[in-house]
Amino acid sequence: MERTFPVRVRPMGARERVLVLDFGGQYTHLIARRCRELGVYAEIVPQDRRLDEDALHGVKGVILSGGPRTVTEQDLMGVTAENLGELRKRQIPILGICFGHQLLAVAHGAELAPGGNPEYGNTRIRLLDESSILRGLEDGQTVWMSHSDEVRSLPDDLKALALSRDDRIAAFQSDDGLIYGVQFHPEVAHTPNGRSVLRSFLFDICGFDGGWTPEDEVEAIIRWVSEEVGDEQVLMGTSGGVDSTVAAVLIKMAIGERLHCVFVDNGLLREGEREDVQSAFREMGFENFHVVDASDEFLSALEGIEDPEEKRRIIAETFIRVFERKAKELEETYGPFTFLGQGTIYPDRVESAATGKATAVIKSHHNVRLPEWMRMRVIEPLRNLYKDEVRRVGAQLGIPDRLLRRQPFPGPSLAIRIGGEVTREQLRILRHADRILQEEMSKDPIYDRIWQSFCVLLPVRSVGVMGDQRTYQQACVIRIVESVDAMTASVSTPDWEILLRAAARIANEVEGINRVVYDLTSKPPGTIEWY
Repeated sequence: MERTFPVRVRPMGARERVLVLDFGGQYTHLIARRCRELGVYAEIVPQDRRLDEDALHGVKGVILSGGPRTVTEQDLMGVTAENLGELRKRQIPILGICFGHQLLAVAHGAELAPGGNPEYGNTRIRLLDESSILRGLEDGQTVWMSHSDEVRSLPDDLKALALSRDDRIAAFQSDDGLIYGVQFHPEVAHTPNGRSVLRSFLFDICGFDGGWTPEDEVEAIIRWVSEEVGDEQVLMGTSGGVDSTVAAVLIKMAIGERLHCVFVDNGLLREGEREDVQSAFREMGFENFHVVDASDEFLSALEGIEDPEEKRRIIAETFIRVFERKAKELEETYGPFTFLGQGTIYPDRVESAATGKATAVIKSHHNVRLPEWMRMRVIEPLRNLYKDEVRRVGAQLGIPDRLLRRQPFPGPSLAIRIGGEVTREQLRILRHADRILQEEMSKDPIYDRIWQSFCVLLPVRSVGVMGDQRTYQQACVIRIVESVDAMTASVSTPDWEILLRAAARIANEVEGINRVVYDLTSKPPGTIEWY
C-alpha cells in the first residue's frame, strides 16, 4: 500500500521577502541565513540582476553584501545605478554591509578612501545615535571588520551613526530613513548582538512580521514543480540522503508516478547503503524506483586517478552518462523524460558559484552543472533551502525520522575520502573503518547533534607494532563536525573514551590500518571533506 504524505501549510499569498544582492562577499550566505532565522524569507540574487517590477514583487527590503574589491565608477553605473534608483522610487529600504556600505555611501556623494588603512578582525565602535538601527548594540561594542577601504566623509543628507578608531565612519543612515550602511559584519558570530542590526532593519525599518518558516514553502514548491513539469516525466537522481529523499517526495506529490527514481550504485558507497535505500523507498510507496549497478564502470574510470578534482569530474560525468543510458532504457517502456530531478540545496549552489558571477567556487561537484550534451532539463525543488530547513520540510511531509536524521554523504562518495588512487582494496579498508566508527559514535548522546562523522584514508604509511611484529600500514583520520547548514562547521567533542575505543577497534580490526588520528580543524579554514 502506498504511503501518503500529509501536508499542513499556511494559506499562501504573495511571499514577502528581502533580497540580498551578492557582490561576492564570503559572508553573503550568512546574511540570508540570519534573515531566515529571524523569520524573514531571504533570497540571494546576483549583483547584476535588474530589479524591475517582477523582481521586486513582494520585496520589502534589500541588503547589499560585502565584496572583495574597491568601489569603482563602473559599480556606480549601469544596472547598479538603475537598481538604486528603482529602489528609491519605490521607497524600499536598503542596508549595505561592508562593500555594500561603501557602495551606497559613494553612490550618494560620500568620499571613499581606498586602501592603506585596513581594519580586520575585532574592532570597537562608538555609537553616535543609540536610537537608530544600531539600538541593539552597546556603546564601545566589539564588531567584526574586514576591509581596507573606508568611507571618509558623508554628504549632508547622510549622517554617521557610529565611528571606529580614528573616527572612521562605521555606520550611517539617510535623512529619509531608507538608506543604511554598516562597515562591520552584523551577520557573523564574531559581532556580539549583531543580529539586532538585522532585526532592526527587517522589522522596524522594512516592516516584516517575522512569521516565515521553511514549512511555508511546501505548497509553493509543489505548485512550482507541477507547473514547471506539466505533463512530462522526471527522472530523479536518488541517493537516499536527506536532500534527494525530500526532493523526491515533493516531486512525487506534484506529478505522482510520472516520477522515476534511479539509484546508482557507483561502487563507492558505504557498507549496506544500497540495501538500506531500496528498503526505505519501498516503504514510502515509490513504485518506480530503479537500481543501476554501475560500480565496475565508475571504478574503471577512476583507475590510476589521484587528483581529487579529477576524481570529482570523472564521477560527475560518469554519473550523468549512466543516467542518460538508463533514461533511454526506461523510455522504451515509459516514454520520454524531459526533466532530471536533483536534491541540490542552497549551500550547494553557493559553493558552486551558482548564485552570482562574483561568488567564488569552493566545490566543483554539486550536481549543478550539466554538460551541453545532457538533453534533460534540471528540476531542483530544494534549491533555495538550507539543510536544516530541508529536514523541517521533510518532517512536515511525514518522511520517516530515520531518513531525515541521516548524516550527509558527498556526491563523489568514498572517492573523496581516499587519498590517492581509489581501488577495491582501499574501499574495503575504508568501509570497515567507517562502520566501526558509526557503531561506536551511535552509543554517544552527542550523535544526534553531529553533522557528519566519517573516516579518511591518508596516502601515507607509518610504522607500527602489532604483537611481536613491525608493521608498515596506512593512517586513518577520524573526522567529526557539528554544523547547521554546512557553510561553517566546528570540531565535535564527543566523549574521549568513545574516540579511544573507536581508534583502538579500527587499528586492531581493520587489516591495513595501524594508526588513527583525530582531525581538529574547523570550517573555515578547512572544508568538511578532505579531498
